[in-house]
Amino acid sequence: MNNNSSNRRVLWLPIVAAVALSIGLIMGFSINLRRPSASTRSTQSTSGSPSKIDLTLSLLKSYYLDPIDTDTVVENLMHELMSQLDPHSMYIPAEDMQAVNEPLEGEFDGIGVVFNMTTDTVVVLNTVAGGPSYKAGILPGDRIITIDGDTVAGRKIDQEEIIGSLRGKRGTKVKVGIERANVENLVDVEIVRDKIPLHSIDAAFMIRPKVGYIRLTSFARTTHKEFLEAVERLKGEGMESLIFDLRSNSGGYLDQAILMTNEFLPEGKLMVYTEDRAGRRQSEYSRGNGTLTDLPLVVLIDDYSASSSEIVAGALQDNDRGTIIGRRSFGKGLVQNQIPLADGSALRLTIARYYTPTGRCIQKPYTQGGSDYVFDIIDRYEHGEMFSADSIRFADSLKFVTPGGRTVYGGGGIMPDIFVPIDTTDMTPYYYAATGLNVLYRYTLDYADRHREAINSIRTIDQLNRFLDSDSRLLDDFVAYAERKGVAPVAKEIATSKQLLTSMLRAYIARNTELQDVGYFSQIIPIDETLTRALKELGAE
Repeated sequence: MNNNSSNRRVLWLPIVAAVALSIGLIMGFSINLRRPSASTRSTQSTSGSPSKIDLTLSLLKSYYLDPIDTDTVVENLMHELMSQLDPHSMYIPAEDMQAVNEPLEGEFDGIGVVFNMTTDTVVVLNTVAGGPSYKAGILPGDRIITIDGDTVAGRKIDQEEIIGSLRGKRGTKVKVGIERANVENLVDVEIVRDKIPLHSIDAAFMIRPKVGYIRLTSFARTTHKEFLEAVERLKGEGMESLIFDLRSNSGGYLDQAILMTNEFLPEGKLMVYTEDRAGRRQSEYSRGNGTLTDLPLVVLIDDYSASSSEIVAGALQDNDRGTIIGRRSFGKGLVQNQIPLADGSALRLTIARYYTPTGRCIQKPYTQGGSDYVFDIIDRYEHGEMFSADSIRFADSLKFVTPGGRTVYGGGGIMPDIFVPIDTTDMTPYYYAATGLNVLYRYTLDYADRHREAINSIRTIDQLNRFLDSDSRLLDDFVAYAERKGVAPVAKEIATSKQLLTSMLRAYIARNTELQDVGYFSQIIPIDETLTRALKELGAE
C-alpha cells in the first residue's frame, strides 16, 4: 500500500470503526444459519491429552502469582480465537444471545412503540397496532418523561438503556409518565408488556397503478409468511409487476432465502448449492408452486445487500428471471452453523460456501485473521466504483454465462444487470449542515406536533399526498426554522438541493403518520435514482 493510500485510510479510521461495528452487527444478524447438528467437546490434542489451552488455564489457576478470573480470560480468548478465522465466524457470549437472535426470530417482549430520542426526550412516533401501548392509550406525539418513577427526559440517557427499561418479560408491568400536548400535568400510564412482532417487510404498497413495491430488510423466521401476505394483498389491489427491494438487506436464514426464491421460478430450476470442506454438495431446486413465476420482476440491490439477499438475486439472475438493478452487492458467500455451548453462549462457525446456479461463488476475497475486509466498501468508494461501473474489473476466470446468454461474474458480490451510480450533485454544504446537525429531522417532529390532528387522521398514500401538497410553504418554513437553529440559508445551495430537501421533509413527516415506512418510501421516489430506473424498466415512470 502506498503512502497516499495509507494516509487516506488514517483519515477514514473514524468511519471505518463505525463500518466495522455495523458489519459486525449485520453479520451477526444475517448469516445463513443452519440448525446445529454437532455437540461441543472439551478441547484436546490429537493424542488425547489436554490441549495447550486447557493446560495453560490449569497452570494459571494453580500457580499464577496473583488471583485471576479465568472465566474472563476464556471469554477474551474465545473472541481472539474466532478472529483468526474468516470474517463471519464469531463467538456470541451468553449475555448477547437474546439481542443477536431477536431480529431473526421475529419477535420480542416489550411495550410496542416506535420512538425517537433526537431531542434527548423519548418521542413516540407510533404504536404497534393492537400492542400493549396502543391498548394503554399511548398516542403518537406523546413524550415519555418518566419510567417507573425515574425521570428519563433531558438526562442524555443512552437509547439502549431506555430500551432496556421499556422491554421486559411479557405479563410484567411498566409505568410511564407521559407529557401530552394540551394537557397540563403528566399522564401516568401503566402498560402490560407483551409479545411484539418484528417485521421483515418495511413497506409493501402499489407504487404505480399495476406496479407493486415490496422492501424487505432481513430474512427472519417469519419472512416468507410476511411476503406471501403482502403479495396476496397487492395482487388484490391490481399488481401485475413487482419491484422487490433488497437494498441494505444484510441477509438472514438460508431456508427463507430458498423459500422466497422458489416463489419466482418454475419447477426444476437450481436455486443455490453449498459445498463443505469435504466437497459434499447440497442443492436446492424450485418446486414449481411459486406465486410469482410469470410476474414481470425487478430486484434492487446495493453494496450492503448481503448473504441471503445475494442468494435470491444470484438465483434469479442466473435463471434469467427478472432484472437486477443497483450497485454491486456486499459479497458474502459463506454459510454458518450456530452451535450452542453449555453456558448459553454459542459459536457461529463457517461450515460451507454457497454457489449460485451457474457455479459462481460470490464471496469477496479475505485473509484469515486479516483486517482489510472491513475496508472493502471504502475501497470501492475511493476507487470510484460507486460512481461508475467502468471502474469495476472482473477477471475472465470469474466469467459465467446464464442459460439465456447473459454474462455474469463471481468473485465478490452480485453485479447488477443495470448499474445505477450514486448521485451527489444535489448534496450541497447547506444540505449536509441541515442533516448533519439533525435539524431537518427535528423540524419534521415539530411539524408533526403542530399538525397532530391532521397527521393522526391520515390512512392512505392519497390522503398523505393531499395533505403534503396543500402546504406550499413547507420548504420555506423549514429554512426559517433551520436558521433559528444555526444553519444559515444559502439561496444558491438551497435551490440546488430543493428536490432533495423537499422529498426528505415529506418522507420524515410521512413516517409520523400511521403509514410509517410505507409513507416514507412513497415520498422518496423522486430522489431515488435506482427506484426511478426500476419504474422505467417496467414501463411505469
